[in-house]
Amino acid sequence: MKYKAVIFDLFGTLVDIFSREGYYSVLSEMISILKAPKDDFLKLWQATADRRVTGGFPNLETNLEYICRELKVPVTKTQLNLARWVRFDYVSLALTPRPDVIKTLSRLKLDGLKIGLVSNCSAEPPLIWPHTSFAPFFDVTVFSSVAGIQKPNPKIYLMATEKLGVQPQDCLYTGDGDNHELTGAAGVGMHPILIRVAHEDSADAIRSNPEIDNWHGPVITSLKEVLNLVK
Repeated sequence: MKYKAVIFDLFGTLVDIFSREGYYSVLSEMISILKAPKDDFLKLWQATADRRVTGGFPNLETNLEYICRELKVPVTKTQLNLARWVRFDYVSLALTPRPDVIKTLSRLKLDGLKIGLVSNCSAEPPLIWPHTSFAPFFDVTVFSSVAGIQKPNPKIYLMATEKLGVQPQDCLYTGDGDNHELTGAAGVGMHPILIRVAHEDSADAIRSNPEIDNWHGPVITSLKEVLNLVK
């Protein structure tokens, strides 16, 4: 085997990324429950994004409570809990593996490779993860909201390799290129691969600082292609 471990991104890699329509529909429902002014809420939601994905808010309720307090919108615990469940259910549904994912992960495990995850995400995915079909295949998971740092910070990649007990140069990293994650992975010595799925090349797909248009390294169009790259 060329590598000792394969490290994956989550959204846009193992599962589909959020669609703009679905994402903002859920936010609109949350805003309605909280009875907050929509435009002002959305501005603060975006402004608190970095805090949300680096553990600045221990949970979604705290984030929502902060936004409502800044907007001087009185809310009850019941409202916060209802809004939280709307988002939680949406994220839970989003953590559905793409068709070839489980078979690919199973094969990698059979081949003796260690498997890790490094994800920029809010507080919900770490809570949902143990109940997904992914969990049994992963030796290590590093969620930004738990780690307190996000990609492309070198430290988050090194957290994964240290926990896996491997060197960065022995790792294949696979991601969809958001948050300059591929450049970050290469920077610590990993071998990054861009996964680019055709149905997500649209304006409806929510992306954050993507590097796909400037990427000149290896590209795959489905996760099962990783199996050929590790041989």
